[in-house]
Amino acid sequence: MSRLGLARRLLLVLVVVVLVFALAAGIYGTNFVRKSFPQVDGTLAVAGLSAPVTVSRDDRGIPTIVADTPMDLFRAQGYVHAQDRFFEMDLRRHVTAGRLAELVGEDGLESDKVIRTMGWRRVAEQELGQLSSATRQYLQAYADGVNAYLEGKAEDEVAVEYAILGQRLPDYRIEKWTPVDSLAWIKAMAWDLRSDYTDELRRARIFGRVSADQIRDLYPPFPAEQNPPILAPGQWPATAGRTTPTGNSRRATPSGAPPRIDRAYAATIRALDAIPDLIGAGENVGSNSWVVSGARSSTGKPLLANDTHLGVAIPGVWYQATLRCRQVDADCPFDVSGFSFSGVPGIVIGHNDTIAWSYTNLAPDVTDFYLEQVDGVSYLRDGEQEPLTIRTETLNVAGGDPVSLTVRETVHGPILSDVIESLASAGDNAPVDGRADQAAYAVSLAWTALRPGKTMDALFAIDQARSFEDFREAARDFAVPSQNLLYADTAGHIGYQAPGMIPIRELSADGAQTGLLPAKGWESEWDWKEFVPFEQLPWVLDPPSGYLVAANQAVTTSDTPFLTSEWDPGFRAKRIGDLITATPKLTVADMARIQGDTRNEFAPQLVKALLAIKVNDAFVAEAQDLLRDWDFTNPIGANRESAAAAYYNAVWSSIVTLTFNDELPPDVAASGGSTSMQSVAVLLGKPKSLWWDDRKTAGVVETRDEILRQALVTARDDLTRKLGKNPQKWDWGQLHEVTLRHKVLGGEGVPGFVRWLVNAGPYAVPGGSGIVNAFGWDASAGYASNWAPAMRMIVDLADFDDSAWSGQTGQSGHPRHAHYRDQIEDWRAARTRPWPFSAAAVEEAGTDVLTLTPGTSS
Repeated sequence: MSRLGLARRLLLVLVVVVLVFALAAGIYGTNFVRKSFPQVDGTLAVAGLSAPVTVSRDDRGIPTIVADTPMDLFRAQGYVHAQDRFFEMDLRRHVTAGRLAELVGEDGLESDKVIRTMGWRRVAEQELGQLSSATRQYLQAYADGVNAYLEGKAEDEVAVEYAILGQRLPDYRIEKWTPVDSLAWIKAMAWDLRSDYTDELRRARIFGRVSADQIRDLYPPFPAEQNPPILAPGQWPATAGRTTPTGNSRRATPSGAPPRIDRAYAATIRALDAIPDLIGAGENVGSNSWVVSGARSSTGKPLLANDTHLGVAIPGVWYQATLRCRQVDADCPFDVSGFSFSGVPGIVIGHNDTIAWSYTNLAPDVTDFYLEQVDGVSYLRDGEQEPLTIRTETLNVAGGDPVSLTVRETVHGPILSDVIESLASAGDNAPVDGRADQAAYAVSLAWTALRPGKTMDALFAIDQARSFEDFREAARDFAVPSQNLLYADTAGHIGYQAPGMIPIRELSADGAQTGLLPAKGWESEWDWKEFVPFEQLPWVLDPPSGYLVAANQAVTTSDTPFLTSEWDPGFRAKRIGDLITATPKLTVADMARIQGDTRNEFAPQLVKALLAIKVNDAFVAEAQDLLRDWDFTNPIGANRESAAAAYYNAVWSSIVTLTFNDELPPDVAASGGSTSMQSVAVLLGKPKSLWWDDRKTAGVVETRDEILRQALVTARDDLTRKLGKNPQKWDWGQLHEVTLRHKVLGGEGVPGFVRWLVNAGPYAVPGGSGIVNAFGWDASAGYASNWAPAMRMIVDLADFDDSAWSGQTGQSGHPRHAHYRDQIEDWRAARTRPWPFSAAAVEEAGTDVLTLTPGTSS
């Protein structure tokens, strides 16, 4: 069941309950909603504090928390997160613990089975014991702060969602928060930001449907000759310090008889999709980040920008905050501001009083399927039977009986085919040694995030770093999810570091590399060969160019170490680099303009081909003429550029459908994102490629020009129906909208009044896929934006108070609160606002001041 379907079925059950509440309480403007709003001024006693803590909120509800000790600081952060976002935190921990069925009934079972089999929370429990003493203390202090807020409160005093859920689950009680609840969230982040998993399943599904050449064209290599990698050639010595082999960097295209496993892999994809996306997933989960040195800025000091591209929802995934020790010293070393996750202490992205840093998804290949020969309680391993690791889990189900789950593991990882019935047949007729083997296998999953790591240590260490050396040392513990880390400091340095737990894969005997298709688990040569040593991961300090751009493109042109074969093609990165070099001295305002840029870097190549198509129909030619003087930007509003953008994107959607999606199964359809753009860029030079042929037209073999002509015609007809006959009046914003939905109450199955209460939109938005202002959309599903910038920030290392930032929706998770949606208009307009950091600036910006005083637990 899809994530939306899961929510919809729950909501259908709750419709009558919600209507009763709506009629009885009037909902808006009553205590029914407002009773859970937090106190933001005056004084509150908080158990466990050693001294008073000040929480100063600005006019958007963004808090600056000031304390005397780290323990008080993180205890207060837990309290404040719970004030604003506890239902979000509680939902996340139920998902990550594999306990969603306790909230939604049997509809959550499929997700719970997969997550419990992978053991996200079990791994988090193991991690806790491996973390530093200081990190464990900070996590406990944060949990104590959350629990101090919850103490003595009824569920409907914490969040309005509990009042509604309570009608179906009257016995539900909020549990205390624990440090493991925070750590398990890192597993969800790693799952959503994993790489190659979807592509591996897609390749398995189309293997045999299309030729080897077509598979190569669907996944073309990174175009380094047009779009530069993060590090220029020579910036990073790829062989420095090598002590272990790193395998090859290319993946062989499979050959031989096509496996008859299409149905099994289709079911596998549907089953794994039952795991809710908590921050967003898929081809387009990425980000923009760039940093310029003082030589390229108007201030003489570095400027750093970041906008992360994740799913869209309300509340947004990030929570803005400043955490400050009253006296910053060795005993209390935190003076840090930026973006946090509710449920996790510390700041994830931002700056402290000396350095600034940003993240974009590195997306290394960190997951592999393995075929296993299982016999009862053992499995074959290099000719010998090895015992399976077996455990039993009990899944509680709201409104139903508990379900017992037996989990089996091999040396590679959990056997998913035990819990996903459809996956069990994925081993049938599986491709082994280049042929369709008739044996049946179990299927296990190897994933780096299922090994305990120290990412939480790294997050706290980055918050305290004072130099690039400190920063790199902190990144050493950053295990999952692997990120591109950009760096700047007040001394004028800029830098880059690639961290993460990245498997080393050796060549197999037949020259292929594991990871492309399920590997032979019974032969250890297919196993991961350790992990890439940190010293061999790419990094650079103060590049001669004076700037760095990390927008999910390839890190280097080096073949080693092998990171992934699934880089973003780099259209966004190239555009950002061009805009940087076009401006001699960049300002904060210039950085903001780059974040709002809507030019499609692939469009010039495609438009040239489209304009070369002779169209005899004046009706279609009228629309085609919009492209002749188009500047390739994608704004919204009543203007020629917006009209041209509407037509171009409609043509693009049709090209994706006609070229790829007539041959790809619907559940792995091409989305039209940047990978599709690079594929078409290659195919434009291959006018007779089989991809151009429309398989739906029996007896006819289409070539490139015929498909382009059909796309021009189809798009004209489509927009005439949707937007009217006059192309000059078309507006990209009339097609390209975004709706921010509540993850539980925002689905189509609830009454419109409730959706109005909790959702926001639809809003017209500019930009698109493969564009810097990344309001992305899925060409196989319509024009609506389903992923977008989740935050934006620009840090001025000359004066932190001149920095700027914005979120996606608002700080509050309480529907109808003043700060529930008050950042949306800035977000839509790619507009940032002042980011106060100094004590004086925070005091001037403060509108509400709350003092938390030491108290005792009842």
